[in-house]
Amino acid sequence: MERKNNKQPKLKIRKGDLVQVIAGDSKGKQGKVLEVILATNRIVVEGANLVSKHTKPNAANPNGGIVKQEAAIHVSNLMVVDAKSGKPTRVGKQKNANGKSIRVAKKSGEEIK
Repeated sequence: MERKNNKQPKLKIRKGDLVQVIAGDSKGKQGKVLEVILATNRIVVEGANLVSKHTKPNAANPNGGIVKQEAAIHVSNLMVVDAKSGKPTRVGKQKNANGKSIRVAKKSGEEIK
């Protein structure tokens, strides 16, 4: 009998990173990562993949109505933006002087903070 691997995949994109959408309706848009959903490999990006949500009247919004909000995008449709060039880049890993693993932009070789 085969065992199932319950480990979550490690993503190269983290909350707070500047990313660019490389596929889909929001292609070309850049934004900050607001939320990372590991279970589904999806990420919520500020200002990208906006959907219309119908809301009922409540204390915060007494009239209700239609609200535009960000929906999650699959990780494969996003790339981290290189701080040096401002263009999308792949992400690699390296060890720094202390022996700690850091994320590095493949285009410029600079550390991603």
